[in-house]
Amino acid sequence: MQWLLLIFITPYIYLLSRIYKSLTQIKYYHSQSIPGCFLSVVVACRNEEKNLPVLLRHLSEQDYDPALFEILIIDDNSNDKTTVIASGFEGIKNLVVLQNSERGKKSAIRQGVSVSKGSLIVTTDADCRMGKSWLKTIASFFEENKPEMIILPVEMEGGMGFFQRFQQLEFLSLQGITAGTALQGRPVMCNGANLAFTKEVYNRYSGNLHDELISGDDVFLLHGIKSDPGNKIMWLESAEARVSTITSETLSAFFRQRARWISKAGAYKDTFTRVLGIVTFAAVFLQLSLLVAGIFNPVYFWVFLAAFLIKSSVDYLIVMNTATRYCKRQLIKWFLLSGVIYPFYVLLVVISYFVPAEMKK
Repeated sequence: MQWLLLIFITPYIYLLSRIYKSLTQIKYYHSQSIPGCFLSVVVACRNEEKNLPVLLRHLSEQDYDPALFEILIIDDNSNDKTTVIASGFEGIKNLVVLQNSERGKKSAIRQGVSVSKGSLIVTTDADCRMGKSWLKTIASFFEENKPEMIILPVEMEGGMGFFQRFQQLEFLSLQGITAGTALQGRPVMCNGANLAFTKEVYNRYSGNLHDELISGDDVFLLHGIKSDPGNKIMWLESAEARVSTITSETLSAFFRQRARWISKAGAYKDTFTRVLGIVTFAAVFLQLSLLVAGIFNPVYFWVFLAAFLIKSSVDYLIVMNTATRYCKRQLIKWFLLSGVIYPFYVLLVVISYFVPAEMKK
């Protein structure tokens, strides 16, 4: 009878297998034209005096015509030298530095878009790094395909410890799901660290980004655009269009970030996103429940082991596919250990979300 509990993991296996199938059909993009559209790069930042100089240098080294793009830095109420550093940078022809008139990343991006001159908006973060052909690749893809939104790849770099490897592996999994669902025509997530959308479509849907929530400037926009079947949302598979970000340095910063991510889940209205989230949480909860039950009845431990191996098999396929595309297969040796820890990590993130703010300080 206990083995019948494995039925509850089958929806997860089914959905993730379909996502993996989409990933196996992914096509690398190679530009076939010389683009000429004007781009507006919007960077909302707060207290980024350490990261901003490197980002600005990477943006100044783009091999795209300097007259065909602008960089808009919106300082979200920093109390360091973010504005001074941005205003003093001289390597970018069209550089605009603004102060957020309100508070929060969503209002900062909204303000940047409102004064932008480009028909295509590209967003990134101050701690991101990109190659010289980043903008040219995005512009070429946009001109050839004319999508309303382009979901772009993000990779995570980190140190040598297991904590850093765990973050990178989890992020590879998220990137796999991001790409796979987008290729299915049912995107569930994107990352504002590397995202492009038309100014017109942003103005149409930016009024419902749930400003009451800290997170979600990217995903709520995606879901709004997705709600109209007439809008085209595409994944751009290209190493030249990829940006890199860094892992969290401390456990507290890591859990705060993940708690922000799940804080917006209750506001999701997209059906497929909600189904995928429920199915994923159910699979994780089943593993935890079986493990606890195994303490009292050894049979449940063997059921847990079966559930773990079944779930890990499809997780492995997605992570391996993404790790291969991102040239990070060396991380796979940490996959099983990360898989064992993952259910407990999810539980801690959920607990962290419900801990009062004053207790997190």
